[in-house]
Amino acid sequence: MGLNTAPSSVSTELPKKAQLEIPPAPVERSRWYPFKKALPIYLFIAPGVILFLLWTVYPLVNLFIMSFFQWNLIKPSVFTGLDNYTRAFGDEIFWQALRNTIMYAVISVPGQLVLGLGVALLVNQKLPFRSLFRTLFYLPVVSSWLVVSLIFMYLYNSQAGLINYVLKDILNIIPSYQAWLQNPVTALLAICVLGIWKGVGWTMVIFLAGLQSVPPTLYESAAIDGANNWRRFWHITLPLIRPTVVFATVMLSIGAFNVFIQVYVMTGGGPQHSTETLMTYMYSEAFKFLDLGYGAALSWIFTTGIFVVSLIEIKFLRRPMEY
Repeated sequence: MGLNTAPSSVSTELPKKAQLEIPPAPVERSRWYPFKKALPIYLFIAPGVILFLLWTVYPLVNLFIMSFFQWNLIKPSVFTGLDNYTRAFGDEIFWQALRNTIMYAVISVPGQLVLGLGVALLVNQKLPFRSLFRTLFYLPVVSSWLVVSLIFMYLYNSQAGLINYVLKDILNIIPSYQAWLQNPVTALLAICVLGIWKGVGWTMVIFLAGLQSVPPTLYESAAIDGANNWRRFWHITLPLIRPTVVFATVMLSIGAFNVFIQVYVMTGGGPQHSTETLMTYMYSEAFKFLDLGYGAALSWIFTTGIFVVSLIEIKFLRRPMEY
């Protein structure tokens, strides 16, 4: 008997399988490959980055340089060093504007937070016409600051104002018509009322987003344990929406320190600088009196102050959630 020398089917398949399992050789790529791979992303974000550099970074840098000069639009500017900054810290009107700005923030920010949260809790319930109420509360947010400032000027008018008519002629609360915007005691408070009224709708929307992220099972468990509405709000709702509270507080504080249009339209900073804010004082120095170097220094002091206040708020309000 002769030996069968023909290769079997098993012997022919093994080399093929072994050949298929051999890993491919690594492909050598140039060092520019990561850049070429990310090139579409860079091209996509390039317009936004260019606009940010041109309209934000460049003006800030130029403004910082300007703050060290006695800037003149006609004659060559004179370098004065830190004189504009030392002048600001010795300026009584600057300190008055700073106090007014802080007072406006102290009154308007908590007012918007408390009322906004209350409205958010109300319209978060299953009520008839809930969408209509949400829209009505949000309408002041999308209204023009100029328009609502003019409307409130009419409301506060000392002769034909609606507020004087209601308080004196209908309710008989005040003995005579009051010049709300001409009185140094009430002028800033009247502007704060406008700020709170216009900002409640925005705060409501922010808190609504936070409230809808709270799991309903937590409320159900608390109700089974006998917790009333106040305890559920204090121990469940507030801890879980703390990040929302931090965000809303920081954003409202930044907006409060930037108060300008309503003051400029309603009082112009008067009477006797009782409603002067940092923004209106900076605008007056830079564009009314053309003291651009001093106005630039005021703007950088203002920007630094907002940054520090925001960091402090984030540090003290951001704590671990406990419920």
